[in-house]
Amino acid sequence: MAEEKRSTQENEFEESQTNDTEKEEVNSEKHQGEAHKKKEDKSCRKEDKQLEELGQKLIEMNDKYLRLSAEFDNYRKRTLKEKMELTKSAGEQLLSNILPVVDNFERALKSMSTAKDVAALKEGVDLIYANFKSFLTQNGVKEIETENADFDTDIHEAVTTIPAPTPELKGKVLDCIEKGYYLNDKVMRFAKVVVGE
Repeated sequence: MAEEKRSTQENEFEESQTNDTEKEEVNSEKHQGEAHKKKEDKSCRKEDKQLEELGQKLIEMNDKYLRLSAEFDNYRKRTLKEKMELTKSAGEQLLSNILPVVDNFERALKSMSTAKDVAALKEGVDLIYANFKSFLTQNGVKEIETENADFDTDIHEAVTTIPAPTPELKGKVLDCIEKGYYLNDKVMRFAKVVVGE
């Protein structure tokens, strides 16, 4: 019986040690779980803080973008308005400079009904024409030379071709039907010409 008691005590001792070990393992796991949970909580708080900061930055960037977009739209509208006003005022200046030529034409037309001297009338019209040509020159309009010039498709428009009277006139302008003009060295209107072939 003593052996049975000893055996039972040994079993109880082993069980208590096993229980103690299990308790220690459970406590250890519990502490590890709590430590892991604390780490997760810290990392979650960090991530939440980072998300909040990124959200704030996104709001700021979006606000900056909207302000920049509005400023650009205002700039575009302002420049379009200025451009329209500039075009209107430029046209106004040009037209005001041509009014004296119109006045001279009106005076010439008025004097035609009562004029007896045709030579004086012709001289008046020539003066008005010279005045108008001067106005065009002042505004950068220049006539394209066509007389005995080589045919050039950059400045001439061939209306028709005719046989050249002499071999030297082949490929040259023989006659100008409608004058062409440059505006500040850019072709404003092509000269309509007859070309020799």
